[in-house]
Amino acid sequence: MNRRKYIKTIALGTLLPSFSASAFPFGLVGQNKILETIQFKSNWHNWPDMKWVGPEYWGNRLQDWRLKNGTVVCSISAENRNLQLLTVQKTEYLSPLKVSLEINLLNNNISPTDKGCLGIRLGCKGPFEDYRSAAVFGKGLDIGLNPSGTLQVGDETFDTKLSQIPNNYSLVVELYPSENQYLLKVLILDSITDQPIHTQENIAVESTSVIGNFALLADIKTAKTNASQPSASFSNWNISADNLISNKDQLYGPICFAQYTLHDQKLKLTAQLAPIEEIEGHTIMLQFKEKGIWKTANNTKLEHIGRAINFVVENWTSNTDVPYRILVDIPLKNETHQYTYDGTIAQEPMDKESVSAAVFSCNFHYGFPDNDVYENVSKLNPDIVLFLGDQFYEGTGGYGAERSGDLDNLCLDYLRKWMMFGWSYRELFRHKPCAIIPDDHDVYHGNVWGEGGKKADTSEGHGMLAQDSGGYKMPAEWVNMVQFTQTSHLPDPYDPTPVQQNIGVYYTNWNYAGLSFAILEDRKFKSAPKHVLPPEAQVRNGWIQNKEFDIKKHKDLDAVLLGQRQHDFIDHWTQDWNNGVEMKVVLSQTNFATVATLPKTALNDDVVPSLPIPEKGEYVLGDVPTVDMDSNGWPANKRDKAVASIRKCFAFHIAGDQHLGSFIQYGTDEHGDSGYAFAGPALNNIWPRRFWPEVKSDEHTYENPAYVGDHEDGFGNKISVHAVGNPFNTGIEPAIIHNRATGYGLVTFNKKERTITTACWPRYADPGSTKNEQFPGWPITIKQEDNYGKKAVAWLPTIKVLDASKPVISIYDNKDQLVYSIRLATNTFAPKVFDHEKYTVVVLDVENNRKKTLKNIRAKTVNKKVLEIRLV
Repeated sequence: MNRRKYIKTIALGTLLPSFSASAFPFGLVGQNKILETIQFKSNWHNWPDMKWVGPEYWGNRLQDWRLKNGTVVCSISAENRNLQLLTVQKTEYLSPLKVSLEINLLNNNISPTDKGCLGIRLGCKGPFEDYRSAAVFGKGLDIGLNPSGTLQVGDETFDTKLSQIPNNYSLVVELYPSENQYLLKVLILDSITDQPIHTQENIAVESTSVIGNFALLADIKTAKTNASQPSASFSNWNISADNLISNKDQLYGPICFAQYTLHDQKLKLTAQLAPIEEIEGHTIMLQFKEKGIWKTANNTKLEHIGRAINFVVENWTSNTDVPYRILVDIPLKNETHQYTYDGTIAQEPMDKESVSAAVFSCNFHYGFPDNDVYENVSKLNPDIVLFLGDQFYEGTGGYGAERSGDLDNLCLDYLRKWMMFGWSYRELFRHKPCAIIPDDHDVYHGNVWGEGGKKADTSEGHGMLAQDSGGYKMPAEWVNMVQFTQTSHLPDPYDPTPVQQNIGVYYTNWNYAGLSFAILEDRKFKSAPKHVLPPEAQVRNGWIQNKEFDIKKHKDLDAVLLGQRQHDFIDHWTQDWNNGVEMKVVLSQTNFATVATLPKTALNDDVVPSLPIPEKGEYVLGDVPTVDMDSNGWPANKRDKAVASIRKCFAFHIAGDQHLGSFIQYGTDEHGDSGYAFAGPALNNIWPRRFWPEVKSDEHTYENPAYVGDHEDGFGNKISVHAVGNPFNTGIEPAIIHNRATGYGLVTFNKKERTITTACWPRYADPGSTKNEQFPGWPITIKQEDNYGKKAVAWLPTIKVLDASKPVISIYDNKDQLVYSIRLATNTFAPKVFDHEKYTVVVLDVENNRKKTLKNIRAKTVNKKVLEIRLV
């Protein structure tokens, strides 16, 4: 048979369940799912060997399940390893069901005294009624053999006269309806002779116990010396029943998701794939639909250890939405499968008056698969999507993080968490451009002080001592893998020179829709506090343990925050107004301040997850500003330098990381003399920080909080607080989501009016409602020019440009240092300055490459002079 003649094309479609209406129905109430008679048979014998089990399955963990010789192998002997079937679910309808499979024991060192179960798991359910929740966290009815040879059915065990697990056996489970429950029949057969080894009948189980996902189970608790050996292989998995749900839209992979940016007519798109690199003859194509026909732009194969492919398309000039798809061609033994993942390259909204960006960060698995986020954000229809770090945490999906051992296993461990991120949020950026930047937890750090990419000292483990040593704990090749999967779709780096260990950089600018985003790397160059502060500070994980040590007396430290390379980039960016840029924005992992407080007795923020959640309207007393050197509030002198640099182009700052939504204005010499910053709230909050400074709180209310006003953070940095989204008891379940101030932001840039409006939505709120349920103080609107809040000492003559639209005006002092640069919305501008001296004014028509320089312009306290200028 010529398998090329048998091509099966499978579209990996969008499946968009709501938070309340699950992706698959356990109860079918209000659902439109069609019940089918299912004869499911595994197809592994037609697939080649690889480190993935196929798109119908989800492995817990990913690195623990692989295909070998037509069977599925669990490559480790450990607890709760399971392989979930994604495309078939059991409903509440009572009907006969039969499940069978063959099991081959691979670890002969498993002792009869060990604990566990080899077999199947029926009725897998997670915290939410969604097949993805069940796939990752599903618990259910375990049926199989224990290491001692006894039969396990849920919490019951039955003697089989076996003393241990046979090397080869078949497991057959039959369910028969009986009134409102099922009676189970379990057969253990010799898989070679098909002779019965044991039969157990009439086991009564609740009907609800089998509703949900189906899974294979390799749950073995054995000695650590045995754990690295494969436990078992599985084959010939069959499911037959009436009244099941089958949904091919629930496939995940081989194309999982994709993200893209468009910058200066260059499209960069990164597709995240499953581990299919070992399949000989596979091809991966990026295609665009032109006049109804799919045309291939790129053709490649998968080689990167992050299982991602970065496509680059030069000279992108389309002025309409363009459908794209990624097509993967996989040759099997009996046929060829083609999988497609579709999206849209959105038309760049250059002429759109208002452009909005959705802001996300800090994503744990409490709400996975987070259906409510897409449901709500889609009502806001942002033009741009921003994920600003901590796309997951080390504990995401259970099982912790694998930090040592085989490099590829470390990559697969990461990939499982990263795939969960895409499973939740890919619909947000399937049709929108998206910037993603990794933060500390994305590289398996609690905190990162990168010190130019050096290797951290892990001789005493991967904990706080390693972090305090500075640098990266994980292998450099692994760090580069993370960065490639998350950032290779960003515009090319400003200076791509790697740092130590050959770790790459991604800091860059992204010009889109009349906005210019400076994308910074907060962590990579930053000094480790323990290397900078004197020993008496007693630094532990970036926190000062000596209560008598006053960090404010150590402001002028020789320490690094952004580093000289990024400051060179910022200096260039502040004066670059090409590509129709009208307004500027800084994106970074965290903000240049520490907007948080802790109880006076706390030496660090380890107490945060256990702090009581206050009632709505309650003011928490007894807190003081935190001294958290993971924030960009430290080192304070370099913080001031960064703030002073970005205000030179009136840039607004958007950040994540803080687990606490806030809107503040920076101050250096005085409160309010610099720009504004929005730190978005956490999507899923493992660290519910708070801001309860010591103020007069007698008249505090939820709607009019007492903490609004001028403050200093723990390092003495001046901040003017306009809004904070503190945790409070909402009375909404799940409390671990809704009581921890979770949500997202939306920043809207009006290019005509030059205003910036920030919204901050709790997850429980409906943004489509006429009722304003935003966190207190939001929405907030400022003007572009407010981002250089320093008060004028004097004024230059009003500049009126007669022959240019929206010119750029740059002001230089008498030492030729840039004071500021701004793109005008009109042709008239009255420049404020901060000294009575002479200045140079440069007027630039960027689009037509025309410039006029005015030198020795005298500043005056009151200046009524108007200079009319022509650019000739």
